[in-house]
Amino acid sequence: MNFKDIRVTVIGAGIGGLAVAQLLRAKGAQVTVLEQAEQISEVGAGLQVTPNGVAVLRAMGLADDLAWCAQRARAVVLRHHREGREVLRLDLDQYAHDLRYYFVHRADLINLLADAVRRSGVQVRLLQKVSSVVPGARPEVRLANGARCGADLVIGADGLHSRVRPALNPVSAPKFTGQVAWRATVPNRLELPAEAQVFMGPGRHLVAYPLKDGSLVNLVAAQERREWADESWNRSDNPENLRQAFGSFGGAAGALLDDVREVKLWGLFRHPVAQTWGHDGVALLGDAAHPTLPFMAQGANMALEDAYALADCLGQAEDLAAGLAAYQARRRTRASKVVEAANGNAWKYHLRPPLSWPAHQILRAAGSLAPQKMVSQFDWIYRHDETAL
Repeated sequence: MNFKDIRVTVIGAGIGGLAVAQLLRAKGAQVTVLEQAEQISEVGAGLQVTPNGVAVLRAMGLADDLAWCAQRARAVVLRHHREGREVLRLDLDQYAHDLRYYFVHRADLINLLADAVRRSGVQVRLLQKVSSVVPGARPEVRLANGARCGADLVIGADGLHSRVRPALNPVSAPKFTGQVAWRATVPNRLELPAEAQVFMGPGRHLVAYPLKDGSLVNLVAAQERREWADESWNRSDNPENLRQAFGSFGGAAGALLDDVREVKLWGLFRHPVAQTWGHDGVALLGDAAHPTLPFMAQGANMALEDAYALADCLGQAEDLAAGLAAYQARRRTRASKVVEAANGNAWKYHLRPPLSWPAHQILRAAGSLAPQKMVSQFDWIYRHDETAL
């Protein structure tokens, strides 16, 4: 497909939106990004860029920039919540030395992508709140202020509460998982190494890993509960609520929780993977297509994979319709499998007595007897290279 005369409007200046904007601009398309915020920015939180996401950034020429602003992950360590006793160590340096896992501040990754977008000549328009999208031969974007704009292709990269998804799919109510999560960053007073520490407790777990130059630690704390919390990334909560919920966590986990001064809380909901990802000049990617729970750390990585696949499928297709059909065929099965893996992963960290003790003994034995197998159990996710297809 010839991109020279193609006009693309991307809705959402998050990780997936910025990535697809840069990738399509590199192919020659005229790309505009609409962002409702007054600036391209992100809340203070960390994320993990796993090797499948790194592959896309490498194809975009950004892998070295990522390495400069992130911590390379050396291991994943599962620990008992009360004393912090090690249960299982997954040594990435030893058993996955050919791969790159990074801990990165979300704002740093957004800035890296935003700089690439601006250098490429993509037009970014801020304070553009989209109310709806109308698919068609020339799809139309309708803004909250009454303005309307057209494009040859509209891409919904506008996240969990996408305004674009309803243009292609029936609206479905999300299902509360019975879990909530807190996010916070704290100073790295404990000088934690570049490892993901997972403190496992009854009905809850805490994940901690360093960011930037190692001076910050990102915390994600998940708890099972009956009450619902808003499905939002930006709901502030009292740090004392977090500390009370995790009051039985001691050692390093307790010290990290003591340092929390500001924290965000949100409810975790399951959403179905979209049935239609692209049709009538409209496409979806990232959370707009397949909202993912955080228990496999794949939200940002899947958005990067989607972005590359969409640009690649359009580049190989004879026309827009064929490209969108190829994109859905290429991505939907994998995304669904990753979403299901994340749905089923949290319980492993939440076991209660008397099940927790034998389960931890089995994990410890498996890590001792078959460390390579334990590290490679999710190779189907991490070793996937969307740029090699």
